[in-house]
Amino acid sequence: MPEPAPATSAPAIPPADATARSRGRLRLEGFSSITQYAGFLPALLLFGVFFVVPLGLIVAYSFWQTVDYNVVHDWTVDNYRYFFSVSTYVSTMWATIWVSVAATAATIGIAFPFTYWLVRYVPRGLQRLLLVLVILPFWTSYLLRVYSWLNILGDEGAINRFLQWIHLTDHPLSFFLYDRPAVILVLVYLYFPFAVLTLYASLERFDWDQFKAAMDLGARPRTAITRILLPQIRPGITTAVIFVFIPILGEYLAPQLVGGAKGVMIGNLIVNFFTGAQYTRGAAAALLVAALIVVLLIVFRRSLEVEDATGA
Repeated sequence: MPEPAPATSAPAIPPADATARSRGRLRLEGFSSITQYAGFLPALLLFGVFFVVPLGLIVAYSFWQTVDYNVVHDWTVDNYRYFFSVSTYVSTMWATIWVSVAATAATIGIAFPFTYWLVRYVPRGLQRLLLVLVILPFWTSYLLRVYSWLNILGDEGAINRFLQWIHLTDHPLSFFLYDRPAVILVLVYLYFPFAVLTLYASLERFDWDQFKAAMDLGARPRTAITRILLPQIRPGITTAVIFVFIPILGEYLAPQLVGGAKGVMIGNLIVNFFTGAQYTRGAAAALLVAALIVVLLIVFRRSLEVEDATGA
């Protein structure tokens, strides 16, 4: 019988051609990876020009000196030493922290029950309408919204007129305005929509069947909220705290208008430094606030992870 023909094998590729093909493949992969991230270039450019570069200048200025209204490029930590040596500046920093904490706690404390009621008991068709009403103040100027509180809390404002109309007092009461409680009240009003929108996004995605199952098994509403609901929406609560607390730390206009001399916060102090041509000291104070924000973000980072409500 004739022997079968030997199987023909593919012609061997010369080493030079194989190397060229591999290089071409690597070039294509590299080009595709570059084009994949090309969409980030505008954001990176914007981020670098308007954030990284100014932040670098602030850091540099905080370690320089101001001599006769001129910035001298002598590296020193005297600006930070000076800030902590003046009791007024330290007390303003502490006042800013506790006002921010109080305003954030009040905002979340009001926003959470409202959002809980909105998601659980209001029909879905009406939820959108109520959310629009919540964010409706955003359609007006921030300055106008703050100025409106002068007409509410002032000596001739709505509250004093109402108290005189019901004969609880025969003269205007001045403690409603130009003090820290007035600042906290206005800050709660300003940042309430931020908390509601953030909490709504978390509560809307929550599986309410778990809540009902806990209630069917004998859990009280308070227990079901603390053991089932809160652990699963903790990232949303943490995000709401971040969205409210961090902007309040740098607030300037609201304390300036409704707080007066008694409601000064660190933002007003930083502006006073810069308007007084004390650029290096103002940069040091601003960098202290930025460092506090970074520390808070690191602390809150773990809270952004979702825990299993069953403890598994």
